[in-house]
Amino acid sequence: MCRVADLQQAVLARNDSRAERLRAELTARGTAVVNLLSSPGSGKTALLEAELRLARERGVPTAALTADLATENDARRLARSGVPVKQVLTDGLCHLEADMLAGHLADWLPADTRLLFVENVGNLVCPASYDLGESLRVVLASVTEGEDKPLKYPTAFGLAQLVVVTKQDLAQAAGFDREAFHANVRQVNPGVEVVDTSVRSGLNLGVLLERALAAGDGTAVHRPVMARRAAAGPHTEAHPHGRPYAHGDTGPHADTAPHAPAEPHAHVQG
Repeated sequence: MCRVADLQQAVLARNDSRAERLRAELTARGTAVVNLLSSPGSGKTALLEAELRLARERGVPTAALTADLATENDARRLARSGVPVKQVLTDGLCHLEADMLAGHLADWLPADTRLLFVENVGNLVCPASYDLGESLRVVLASVTEGEDKPLKYPTAFGLAQLVVVTKQDLAQAAGFDREAFHANVRQVNPGVEVVDTSVRSGLNLGVLLERALAAGDGTAVHRPVMARRAAAGPHTEAHPHGRPYAHGDTGPHADTAPHAPAEPHAHVQG
């Protein structure tokens, strides 16, 4: 078990190092990365397509990279926005890693890109463990998924710097208890902003774009309590973005890389 844990820590430490370099490289060129996490079917792609359209209409140089185990369906949908889009097929891997992202950006990302939205693989466990060099981490959940989602996935929601609730037009039909959901978010991540959205009704469209631009311009983003607690004590319980660590980190990656207890997960192979 110790050898397995040591190997995992080594892999994550290597990812952290690459994420830090990627963050520095992209910041130097004026590009901010927004890492989007959610379960499958949350409406992440629909919301992202709408936000990309707004970015294009407002003249904000924006690009999107979307990751899936298979198919290029999401890339085709996002390309309708008119911004540069790239599909990444992970061949069964349940998350993106910093080195993978860096490799796909090379010779593709337009030089003037101000915002890069990364639509991570659809699950709330594996992606929570990997820093991608992002400036803003966003976790999405739809009203059809239930109010207890934040409690079931405390690492993903606990490390979010913005929480977005989608499909608000279905809230009444789904019996969604908004106050209970918000209370559960506050329980795992006090102080994080929660934005209710609906692509169909247009509710709060553009807020995600505004928050991304603010983060890219250097506005301080929310720093989760999980991050602060882990940074304050010995690094034996957790690592940035929710994984175990003991490789000598002395704190979070500025305000962009939270620390929190990890949730065990396996790499899903196809």
